Amino acid sequence: MSDKEARQNEDIFERVIRAGRRTYFFDVRETKAGDYYLTITESKKFTNDDGSYFYRKHKIYLYKEDFEEFQGALKEATDFIVNEKGEEVISERHQSNYDPKVAVESNGAEVSKQTAEKYTDVDFEDI
Repeated sequence: MSDKEARQNEDIFERVIRAGRRTYFFDVRETKAGDYYLTITESKKFTNDDGSYFYRKHKIYLYKEDFEEFQGALKEATDFIVNEKGEEVISERHQSNYDPKVAVESNGAEVSKQTAEKYTDVDFEDI
């Protein structure tokens, strides 16, 4: 087996990001023509009823001719999210103390969602 054939079956560059139950793999591979391309794989762990587990994977193949447009779209989408929602993570899966029955006021005080829904914020300038 030639060196080129051996490299086609190997990753040339690898980067792994672990994020809770998800893991993201960024792998550079080589085409038969000797060019490089990127695969992005999301692997998510699921648990069966019997306690055993399995992984579900999704893969994207990204070629050099698409890099610039892909990077631009990714940056535009992530900038939009940060501009609209800020950088604070508000997902219940990312907060160990998340309680869906509790709302947090702007001053950081916790109030039950029922109580929070009964009252409207009034500014003294409105009176």
